[in-house]
Amino acid sequence: MAVTYAPVAQAVDWRFEPRIGTTAIFSDNVNQSATNAENGLSLSVTPGFSLSSHGSRRVQAVVQYNLSAVTRFGGDRDNDLYHSLNAAGKAELVEDFLFVDANAAISQQLISLLGSLADTSVNGSNRTTVGTYSLSPYVLKRLGTFAVAQARYTASGSIFQNNVAADSSANTFTTSLSSGSSFNDLSWSLGYSIRKANNRNASTAAYNEDVTLESAYAQAGYALSRKFRVFGTVGRDWNEYLSTSGTSGSSYSVGFGWSPSRRTSLEVSAGERYFGRTFSLAGSHRTRATNWTLRYSENVSDITQQFLEQSSRIFWVCNGALVETTPDINPPQGQSGCQGPITAGQLANYFSSYGVSLADLVAAGLLNVSSANGIYIIKSLTAGVSWNLGRLDLGVSAQDTRRLYQVLADAEDHIQSVSASANYRLTPLASVNTSLSLTRNSLDSALTGAAAREDDYLSLSIGLNRRFNKDLNGALTFRHTQRDSNDANADYDENSITATANLRF
Repeated sequence: MAVTYAPVAQAVDWRFEPRIGTTAIFSDNVNQSATNAENGLSLSVTPGFSLSSHGSRRVQAVVQYNLSAVTRFGGDRDNDLYHSLNAAGKAELVEDFLFVDANAAISQQLISLLGSLADTSVNGSNRTTVGTYSLSPYVLKRLGTFAVAQARYTASGSIFQNNVAADSSANTFTTSLSSGSSFNDLSWSLGYSIRKANNRNASTAAYNEDVTLESAYAQAGYALSRKFRVFGTVGRDWNEYLSTSGTSGSSYSVGFGWSPSRRTSLEVSAGERYFGRTFSLAGSHRTRATNWTLRYSENVSDITQQFLEQSSRIFWVCNGALVETTPDINPPQGQSGCQGPITAGQLANYFSSYGVSLADLVAAGLLNVSSANGIYIIKSLTAGVSWNLGRLDLGVSAQDTRRLYQVLADAEDHIQSVSASANYRLTPLASVNTSLSLTRNSLDSALTGAAAREDDYLSLSIGLNRRFNKDLNGALTFRHTQRDSNDANADYDENSITATANLRF
């Protein structure tokens, strides 16, 4: 819609960047088997392109597409083609009134936390192709200086290959009225939303479900000083979905925000919703050499919403630091030397080529998400700190994510991880990078269909990156992976060597 709307699109500059990548991976346990370790080699060629808009306030868009052709020797000994699409856009169709947001993604996602966590180029046994889309026109009207009114409609959905989860199509309507510029210390807002989703799994009727999520809220805040403010929210949920407990009820929360400087901010709230006590936390602190982040949130979600929220995120890499600008696609203000825009999917797949570490991905909450059915309460904590010490960059991060499935009496899967990364620049064109991560995946017996499962992963990697010129770079990486499980038949060790080369035209 944004591209074809001529009065808007004609002033936009479009940057087209084709590229091609090649990867060779040798593994001494290509199927991550506990009893039958087998050598394997995979070769892949990945042509692709990026298309992004520049120079327009009214149109912002980025499209990133890759097609990977994979040939495997050993293990499955098969050939595959994989599509990867990450697209996001927004446009102002009628000035200061009518807008539209859109995003779409095609990716290879984990089927189960119990299976292999390997990338599809090595082993596709536990990966499936997932497509998500969202189209959201909305109107935004300023009522003088008194208030700002907004009404938004969103059509969204997801498609899962081989019915590993229920396909979904959803229609959502949201509206809000919030305080305008005439309110100084006092702020307020009123809001209402309703989402109706149709979830259908063709392979089994057990996960065919119609879902309604409906809520309304009123919020008020007051700035006690330039650095400190307090706020509170009251509301109510009217939901309909399969659950062993209540799905509706009143809610409230109270909290405070503290911003002593432009480099430091903290926001904390606590309250209660129909599913129990709730908390949220968002904090950041920057110095000349360090960057600290901390986030915690709780919400009602499903796998379609989780994938959509992740795929719509936009990032830039500015002077080696990862900066999120969602929903804005333009570079962050006040930053120079930024590389982007980069979608979440593109960043997760090719983070090393952008100079981003594994610890950065963990801190941003961009690790693997396994497919699932039904409504769940998701509770997610991410924390990270990075140091820039001249030629040496260090990063440490942690993640703790729980999904409590409502139809299974709060049965949960639980991911906990700690990662550390280091990058040392040998020359302006070459660097050595290392990472160490410890991850624990836990699933209740209701999710495994047998005994409760707990898997501990250790992953250690060391690699050399080399930029041969401004358009060509390569990398050589050794990785050791180990899984220790309470299921003795699931333990394994794997060593792999990966060689990559990427060329931009």
